[in-house]
Amino acid sequence: MWDLPGAGIERVTSALAGGFLTTAPPRKPRHHCFLNSSLKREIGTIIRSLGCCPSEGELHDLILEVEEEEPTGYIRFEKFLPVMTEVLLERRYRPIPEDILLRAFEVLDPAKRGFLSKEELIKYMTEEGEPFSQEEMEEMLSAAIDPESNSIHYKDYITMMVIDEN
Repeated sequence: MWDLPGAGIERVTSALAGGFLTTAPPRKPRHHCFLNSSLKREIGTIIRSLGCCPSEGELHDLILEVEEEEPTGYIRFEKFLPVMTEVLLERRYRPIPEDILLRAFEVLDPAKRGFLSKEELIKYMTEEGEPFSQEEMEEMLSAAIDPESNSIHYKDYITMMVIDEN
């Protein structure tokens, strides 16, 4: 995570440019990112790669703020940069603290086993609250599930997820 208080605007903008341009591998692009624009659907990935954790509702509002009046499916970098710079400097969309994440997992694990099965995790994440999409669920499972036990040991997962803000 960037230590933004006191960071020069050049540092913030170079981080944004780097995050904006590096979402596509140099060869065989997976995403259609261009020098001056990015696909609207990739903005969440770009924002999260900068250490921000907006809810889907907050992300939707942010996209509306930077989208063209006549939506094209692309977000222009010139519109994105000042908005995202302000977000970073104001330290908006902070990640959820480790202790809160642990308490959330413990609510889902009333037996206090220290893990959830893959099936339990899928059920909670796709049927409760703000449901994950299939793509989001697959991404989480690939990072969270222990292949030997086919479960998520949530204390280990939380440690992996937490962003060091120092």
